Amino acid sequence: MSWNWDDATLAALDGFLAAKGLRDGAPQPRRIGDGHSNLTYLIKVKGGNAVLRRPPPPPVPKGANDVLREARVLTALQDQDVPTPRVLAVAQAGDVLDVPFYVMEHVPGHIMTDRLAPPFDAARDGRAITFGLAEGLAKLHAVDWRACGLDDFGQPKDFNARHLKRLEGLMNLRDDAAPAWLADMAAHLRSTAPAESGAAIVHNDFRLGNVIWSLAAPPRLLAILDWELATIGDPLLDLGYTACCYPANNEPLNPTQELSAAMLGDGFPAREELVERYAALTGRDVSRLPWYAAMAAWKLAVLYDYQHRLGRDAYYEDATQAPRFIASAELFARAI
Repeated sequence: MSWNWDDATLAALDGFLAAKGLRDGAPQPRRIGDGHSNLTYLIKVKGGNAVLRRPPPPPVPKGANDVLREARVLTALQDQDVPTPRVLAVAQAGDVLDVPFYVMEHVPGHIMTDRLAPPFDAARDGRAITFGLAEGLAKLHAVDWRACGLDDFGQPKDFNARHLKRLEGLMNLRDDAAPAWLADMAAHLRSTAPAESGAAIVHNDFRLGNVIWSLAAPPRLLAILDWELATIGDPLLDLGYTACCYPANNEPLNPTQELSAAMLGDGFPAREELVERYAALTGRDVSRLPWYAAMAAWKLAVLYDYQHRLGRDAYYEDATQAPRFIASAELFARAI
């Protein structure tokens, strides 16, 4: 997935930044990150740098890569006790480019995936990093989403059943029947689905690689990134997703656990301690979490399988990715 700035789009961006009082010479956009959804660029603005987020080139599936949705939830959260970048400017499709985009502040810090940043040491800092994730998620779920203007941002009623049904639709969007390793897990989840534990702002992709950490030890969570899937729903689905992405040395790694492999180092607590820390901070009953973790793993299997069938992104070429998520789902499902 790629897209290049040309003279016309650079000039349009330059004019947009000037109109917003953000221009400080040529914006000089530079692609950053290795995500497989929205495109992210570091740009030059008055006072330093900022980050521009835009969707990938079309065709984009309906409801996907919604940067305006990202901008809305970030704007709603900027006065809350949740670490997020501030939104500086928003452009609708056709205002500047043929797609919408937004500009947010650049938060200097470390993003970690399969290895720790040089200032951090697993034996010394692993627990602080794990508990920092739990605390960031707890802060998000404590936000009064109605009071901050997100009362129409999602439909929390019957969230679990509707979420599962929508993903089953994607699973079955094919010429032949869905493979049994996907369909059987869907049936199990449907038959064991719990009632919602409550309603909160749900990030829907909360894991190690989607947060920024302080430049120096001790590790402090400075900003939560990648809000394109955010909605209002069951907060335990967020916790289940984070647990699904949390690797364990005694289990085969699924693809998102590989993206968090830094947490396999000595000094990182087991995922159960992350869950216990979240429960202690929120007071929520987490006894049904295995269903949510299995749901998250099956959901990722459905999404990876769909992307593999589309064949548009080299990252999803490996046909073993989706079945590896099902292996994780089966491990979690044993405790349902």
